[in-house]
Amino acid sequence: MTLPIPIDQLLNLIREAGEAILEIYDTEFEIETKQDNSPLTAADLAAHQLIVSTLERLTPEIPVLSEESAKVPFASRSSWQRYWLIDPLDGTREFVKRNGEFTVNIALIDGHRPSFGAVYAPVIKTLYYGIPGQSASKQIGNQPPQRISVTANCQKPARVAGSRSHAGDSLQRFLDNLGEHELVSMGSSLKLCLVAEGMADIYPRLGPTSEWDTGAAQAVVEAAGGQVTTLEGETLSYNTKDSLLNPHFLAFGDSSVEWSGYLG
Repeated sequence: MTLPIPIDQLLNLIREAGEAILEIYDTEFEIETKQDNSPLTAADLAAHQLIVSTLERLTPEIPVLSEESAKVPFASRSSWQRYWLIDPLDGTREFVKRNGEFTVNIALIDGHRPSFGAVYAPVIKTLYYGIPGQSASKQIGNQPPQRISVTANCQKPARVAGSRSHAGDSLQRFLDNLGEHELVSMGSSLKLCLVAEGMADIYPRLGPTSEWDTGAAQAVVEAAGGQVTTLEGETLSYNTKDSLLNPHFLAFGDSSVEWSGYLG
């Protein structure tokens, strides 16, 4: 798969968006509430404007769908074969709590599947990126990038990535059925990245997410040798329906385990 612009430009862009977020992170920012009751800050909008304007300038032929401009009707976007999928600030709740566990997500979707993804956590200056079918990498600060891969054989006890802000009864049932386990709590799309780098065996997402929450990190997981599937075992896909909400899903490295059997 050939990217429409050099990967270094994309990685520089996601870092620049992270810096724009940090400029606001250290101030007494205001918090608005969107129609779905999720929080919105000036940092979301600053990162959105930077990423979207840059991509529209560099690749004017490729549409851009961002969380902050997602009101594109399906009648229009259903014809898109390739588009950028952006979450300019994934984990706004974590941003508001100032715990550092939020990310910038940039994905390229080709034929309903992510073909490139980059996830950047600006507070810890950690960048994950990958191209499915090729490789995935992690870079901390200015250190050289390191290849990452999922844990192909599930550890015992299994390490389960879970949400700080969205834990619920369904996850608890999964954990009860799984038995002995180690729960690794994390915010935003970093949970998927934990699976990609082999720090977690499974991330069961049994609550609502939107397509921009997962596209970039799914690319990283798949590039690292893992899978992101619906509870029925279908690969998570994009832009196939009017709603941009994802079904519940599982992200994992060891495909020999029947993870859905623990759903209860």
